[in-house]
Amino acid sequence: MRYKIFLITLFIALFFTSSVFAAMPVVKADKQYFDVNTGLHILSGNVTINYKDRSVVAGTAKTNMSEVWASGGISYHDKDISLTGSTVYVTFPTRTAYVDGMVTFSRSSLKIIADHSEYNWKTKTAIFTGNVQVYQNQNFFKSERLIYNVKSDALIDENGSLLQASASY
Repeated sequence: MRYKIFLITLFIALFFTSSVFAAMPVVKADKQYFDVNTGLHILSGNVTINYKDRSVVAGTAKTNMSEVWASGGISYHDKDISLTGSTVYVTFPTRTAYVDGMVTFSRSSLKIIADHSEYNWKTKTAIFTGNVQVYQNQNFFKSERLIYNVKSDALIDENGSLLQASASY
């Protein structure tokens, strides 16, 4: 009887352990080590962190497996969108990527350049601030703040008004 209880307990423990690790990000880098003082994985050289359909590529990064801080010409990809910039902070609990430093957002016929962006992959909403430039098809416009809804492919100003690019570039 004890043997059966032990096997069932072991099976349950293995099942839950494998379920937890299946949801963990996959980390690759030329050099990596674990800093016991900070509890962070320190990564450098060709850093790639994949989590489900999302990935972060950078020169250097730190992660505690629920947050990522990366720099060195970063790119963040989520299905058909791409964000590039100087630095990125990704937090998996809030499902948000914060990109800074000459941010470029690309998706099919849309390109947005800004100083800062916040992309929430749960709500599929991107917020751009600081010197925002929008290139859509053959149209162009500028703003200081802009919201882009990825689901509806809509550009929205801070007042909630739907925007249409008007001037040709």
